[in-house]
Amino acid sequence: MSRDRGPRRLRRLDRSALIAACVTALSLSASGCVVVHGEREVLPATTRAEAAKALQQFTNAYNAADKAYDSSLDAAHVTGALGAIDAARLKAGKSNSPSGNASHTPLKLSDVTYTIPKKAGWPRWFVADAAGNKGGTARWLFVFTRDGMNEPFQAAYLTLVAEGKVPEFKKDADGWAEAVPADSTGLATEPGNLSEDYTNYLKHGGDVFADGTHTSVWRADRAKDAIRPGLATQYIDEPLANDAYAPLALRTADGGALVFFATHHYVKETAASGTSVPDPGDAVLALTAGEIKQSLMMEFVSNEVALDPPKGAGDQRVDVLGRIQGLTSAKGS
Repeated sequence: MSRDRGPRRLRRLDRSALIAACVTALSLSASGCVVVHGEREVLPATTRAEAAKALQQFTNAYNAADKAYDSSLDAAHVTGALGAIDAARLKAGKSNSPSGNASHTPLKLSDVTYTIPKKAGWPRWFVADAAGNKGGTARWLFVFTRDGMNEPFQAAYLTLVAEGKVPEFKKDADGWAEAVPADSTGLATEPGNLSEDYTNYLKHGGDVFADGTHTSVWRADRAKDAIRPGLATQYIDEPLANDAYAPLALRTADGGALVFFATHHYVKETAASGTSVPDPGDAVLALTAGEIKQSLMMEFVSNEVALDPPKGAGDQRVDVLGRIQGLTSAKGS
C-alpha cells in the first residue's frame, strides 16, 4: 500500500498543478496579459500609442544628438541605413565643431500617420509618415523596427517623398496594414531583389526602373562627372540587404507594394598626373583616413523607397520615390 500512495499522490499533485496553471492562464487571458509567441502569431506590430511614443523618443534623441554632435545620444534609437548615415554625419560634425552644432534647429514633426502591419515573426515594424519643419513640403517617411518584445523600436529607414506621392495602403477592417514578404512573386520585382536590381541598373541601365531623379537623372549626372578634365571618377555600387538593412514592404491598395531598401556605393576620384584631387571639404576630410595625394575613395550608404507595381499592371517599372544618401567613410592615397 505504501508503495502505491506515492505515485497516486504525485498524480494528484500533477493534476492540481495543471488546474492551477489553467486557472492562471485563464486569469491572464481575461485581464489581457496573456503571453503569445510573436514568432508564430499574426499580430499587429505594435499599438498606435506605442508607435507614437517611439517616434517621439527618436525625435527627442535625434535633436539632442544633432545639437551636441554626439552619436551616443541617439544610438539606441537608430539602426540600419539611417543609423550608419546618422553616426557618420555626427562624427564629422563633432570633428569640425567639438563644442556642438551652432546652427542646430530642432526637428519638429506634425500631421503624423502611422501604418502598422499585421504579421508573424520578427522583425516587427511600422511606418510613420509626417510633415517636417525641414525639407519643404516633402513628407518624412520613417520605418521603425525591433527584433524582440524587450527591445526598443529603432528608426532603420528615413526618406523624403514629394507631397502627394505616398500611396494608399491596403488595410483590414481594423485598420491594420499588410506586410509583403521579401520573396513575393506577385509584384513586378521581388522586394528582396530590389537592392541588387538597383545597383545593377546604376551600372548598366535597363528597364526595371522608371525614369526619374533617382534613376535616369542620377545615371546621367554620374556619366558627366566621370569625364571631367583632369579628374577620373569611378563608381562601384553594391547591394545592401542583410540584417538591419533588409528590405521591408507594405501592400498598397492597388495590390502593389511600397518597398524600403538600402544600397552601398563607392566613388573614387583620381587626379591626372601632376595634379591633385579637388578639396573635398571639411565634412569629407573629417571622415577620411590617410593623406589625399592623387586619389580619394569615398564610401556611401543610401536608403531608398520605391513603388513596386503588381505583376501584370502598367509598364511593370519600379518607381523610386525618394532616396537619402550619406558619406560613411573615406580614404586618401
